Amino acid sequence: MPYPLLRRALFTLEPERAHDVALAGLDRAGPTLLGRLYGDRVPRAPVHALGLDFPNPVGLAAGLDKNADHVDALGALGFGFIEVGTVTPRPQDGNPHPRLFRLPRHEALINRLGFNNRGVDHLVQRLEGRRYRGIVGVNIGKNRDTPLEHALDDYRHGLERVHAVADYITVNVSSPNTPGLRSLQSGDALTELLAGLDKTRRSLDAAAGRRVPLLVKIAPDLDNEGIDALATAATTHDIDGLIATNTTASRDRVAGAPHAEEEGGLSGAPLLQPSTAVLARLAARVDARTALVGVGGVVDAAGATAKFLAGARLIQIYTGLIYRGPSLIRDAVRAAQRTG
Repeated sequence: MPYPLLRRALFTLEPERAHDVALAGLDRAGPTLLGRLYGDRVPRAPVHALGLDFPNPVGLAAGLDKNADHVDALGALGFGFIEVGTVTPRPQDGNPHPRLFRLPRHEALINRLGFNNRGVDHLVQRLEGRRYRGIVGVNIGKNRDTPLEHALDDYRHGLERVHAVADYITVNVSSPNTPGLRSLQSGDALTELLAGLDKTRRSLDAAAGRRVPLLVKIAPDLDNEGIDALATAATTHDIDGLIATNTTASRDRVAGAPHAEEEGGLSGAPLLQPSTAVLARLAARVDARTALVGVGGVVDAAGATAKFLAGARLIQIYTGLIYRGPSLIRDAVRAAQRTG
């Protein structure tokens, strides 16, 4: 079935229900069929970043497969890498329903899911049993009821648990849906968090005999001073990469649209310009050792091109996949080839 027809059918369902139905459909189709339909059509465009070799620079952003339940099917679509999570130490339900909203005219979503997941032990078990041999990153967060002054304990626990099953690990301090979380992006809180995680990561790496890259995912709503400070902190604490960006709290680009006033983070096409501006500023302020991952607003080849031109070594998609379908992966990889 052509994706526009499938999307029309899925969009008759409540958004979170459609999400579950789509993932279940991918699982039923299976990696072999999905590879023939989509993955085999994605050209190879190898890139070396984060000390890893990627078959192409287009990945799946965290949030779509929070529990690593669908890695085999998603990996068959042709992604260069898959990022799962955000996962927390303990399972949590997230925020009350409804908590996911479509803005179709803007090719956007608003979510206030709130790190709903089955907990890190479940995710580790799923990754231990995966058949997909490609690159998998794990995005870690803190439980909602963990006080901010103890956030490092949650992140350290996540880091310790996923280190053996992750190719890289992302520290999520930028979701707008966990109260106070974004305060960890700056000041003493950021310094304490990054210093503590860097120390733990070094110990784990030494024991395992391999370096697992550590990345930080940041918000698009930081001012220039905040972006610059975060870039400096990342370099100081040997962070391997920065993911720019998470969803935005701003509604400037969707004002007046149905659901625009819902609380939560806005993703999709309206995020392209502000997230790419953050990416470009970071590119001017970090050295070559810090890999930049561009995410936010990529719904077509032009959006992918903008990310690469702004300094991204890798990019990720999520909302664009929902609106455009798996062919977006191929289009984005071709954009990478043209800009490379």
